[in-house]
Order: sequence, then C-alpha cells, then structure tokens
Amino acid sequence: MVEIDCKALLADFLQYVQINTRSDEHVPLTKVPTTAGQTELAQVLMQQLQDLGLSEIKLNPQNSFLTALLPSNDPQASGTVGFIAHLDTADYLAEPVCPQVHYDYDGQDIRWENGLVLSTKQFPHLKNYLHQTLITADGTTLLGVDDKGGIAGLMAAVRYLVYHPEVKHCSVKVAFGPDEEIGRGADRFDVPDFAADFAYTLDNGLVGEIEYETFNAAQAVIEITGTSVHPGEAKGKLVNAVTLGEQIDQQLPVQQRPELVDGQEGFYLLTEFQGNVSHAQLVYIIRDFDHDQFIQRKAKLHKIIEQMNQRLDQTRIKIQMQDQYYNMADIINLDRYPLDLARQALDELNIKSFFRPFRGGTDGSKITYLGLPTPNLFNGGENFHGPYEFVTLESLAKLAQTIVMISHLYQKH
Repeated sequence: MVEIDCKALLADFLQYVQINTRSDEHVPLTKVPTTAGQTELAQVLMQQLQDLGLSEIKLNPQNSFLTALLPSNDPQASGTVGFIAHLDTADYLAEPVCPQVHYDYDGQDIRWENGLVLSTKQFPHLKNYLHQTLITADGTTLLGVDDKGGIAGLMAAVRYLVYHPEVKHCSVKVAFGPDEEIGRGADRFDVPDFAADFAYTLDNGLVGEIEYETFNAAQAVIEITGTSVHPGEAKGKLVNAVTLGEQIDQQLPVQQRPELVDGQEGFYLLTEFQGNVSHAQLVYIIRDFDHDQFIQRKAKLHKIIEQMNQRLDQTRIKIQMQDQYYNMADIINLDRYPLDLARQALDELNIKSFFRPFRGGTDGSKITYLGLPTPNLFNGGENFHGPYEFVTLESLAKLAQTIVMISHLYQKH
C-alpha cells in the first residue's frame, strides 16, 4: 500500500493556495507568465525539488515551465513518464485566499462570515466526503484546487518515491506550467526537451476519473460596419450594425447553445456582442468533439456571413476565425496504452476508474498535438473557479498514490 505523507501534503497545498497565481489574458502575448505570482510559486516548487534531490531542474525563461527529472531506480524500467500541472488559477478573486480545514467533515452545510453557504442541498456531492478532511476557502475567493491540487498531489508523489527507494519506478519527468486558464501556456511547451514517452495532466476531475476526449475548439471574431444617419432621414440609407449582428445570431441553431446540450454534443456560444449603429463586434466560441462536425460548424458560420454580404450593398461583415485546440482522442486512440496504464494503476489501488468526455480543453489537448500524448488524470476537487471550490485531503492523497503506482508499473512498450 502506498502510504502518502498527508501532513506534508496538507502543508504544501495550504502554502500553494495562498500564493495569488491568477493569470491575466489582457497582458501582451509576449509576457510569460502573465502574472508574477506564477513565478513566485514556481520558485517555491523549484526549491522543494532541489531539497528532494531531483536532477535537471530548470525554469525555462522562454516558456516559464519548471521541469525536473526523478531518474529511474529500476534497471528493468527503460521508459520515462511525465506528469504536468499548471501554476495559474482562473479568472476569479484569488487574494487573499484563506483556506479552511474542516477535519472529520460532518456532512453539514458550511456557512461563511460573508453569508455564503456551501450547501449540501445545492452541492449534494458533499455527502460523499463524510468524515474526510475537507478543505475550502472562506467564501470570498476561490480556493485554487485547479490546479494547486494537481501540484500538491504531484509533489507528494515525488516525495514518496524519493523517501521510499525500495519502490521501483521508471524515470519520472515533472512539469509545472503557466497560463493554462487563459489557453496560452501549453503553446510554448518544449516536448523534445521534456523527453517523456507520454504524460498526464493533473487537472480537474473526480477521484478515479480519466479524461482523454476534449472538444475541438475555435474562436470567431466578427466585425460589422454599419451606416449611421439621422433616424428622421434614415429610409434607404441607414444600415444598423447591431441589427445585422442579431441576424447572424438568429441564423445559428438555437438548440445548439451550451445551456441546451450535454455529453458529446457541440455548440455555438456568443460570448461577446457590443457595438452601435456604425459598428458592432461579435465573438463566438465553437465547440465539437467530432472533427468533421467541427469543420461543418465553422463552415456554417462562414456561409451565413457570405450570404448576408451578398444581400447587402457592400461587404459589411468580416470574420476572423482561429482554431484553439483539438480533441486529443483522435491521437490517443491510436495507442491507448497511457489509458490502460492509468486504469491498471487505479485497479491496483482499489480506486474505481471511469472515463468521461471533458467538455472543455486541457493543456494536454495542445501538448498531445505537439507530439506528446497527454490524457488527464483527476485532481479530486469540485466546484472549480469560484468560492464554492473544495477538495479533501484524502482525494489529494489518492492522486499522489495514482502517480506513484503509474511510475511503478510503467514498462516501455
């Protein structure tokens, strides 16, 4: 049995969440990381890795990924497996994070001084953590489980492997990266330098969850030029950019909005619509698990705009569309060994494993397409990106156990 040092794990997690690492999408693309707190946390982690005696420790100034190697102690294990967690937290108040530890959680509502309630009626999954050590914030900020839970679990696993040399393991590469929440960090990940056979991100998900199906994703920015004249003399002259924007949105299928779909169904989402008679801008995100349907969704939006421009007196509507990431399943299904290995590790630990399509993307979505297959493992938290975030110490320990077991079982194939 893999006995994780839960005292050290808890101390690590509480330290990490109190460092404000909220990323900032509004800073220039050339700034990496986007916030200083991410570098502060990376330096804390670097010192811990040095204290544990890992090798090849480096904080890459080009991409702000902190990486390190724990060499194999098993002559029979020739491969290298990687584990990746992200430093930043989501776009929600992240300072000051005041973590609260609820030992032997009694299954009741948690009430905070600001009036917010972590309610078992609203969040019935709380009942699943009865008598565990529940960790929350204080109702004013997020907690930061996403992804400091992943970071703490990974560090606990590394600590276990260092302190238990009798447990044979393959070479283990670790990485802590920036700006995942704003979709930037993984674009710069150096796959050749990481030199792993495959990897796992440790980002969201319930205990035992394995995610390898993600959306294909694109963003479309639509600019509309209108003609503004005095409304009293507008007939035959005025062209309202806002009205044209409404017409675009009305031509997309209403039943394919995110609030009406689930599972592996895709959607169009109008995330921004601003403007006036003279000019309007619409921003859409487009999502689909199926690559062919994803292409069709993008083509439909282009066709709507093309047909509208043909009916207008001039080309008034322009669109810029950019792919953001792709469904990693299209690559991982070519060799499902990383999934089989994760399930084997969980079985060895008597943790029930399950697959669930992730209705979003992870750093692994991009890293997989950079050449390193990278499905996602759980970090055990719930209610991410807001004041109701929580995780239990036991869930974090199970993540650490899973990392240890994968490292122990892996044999290059």
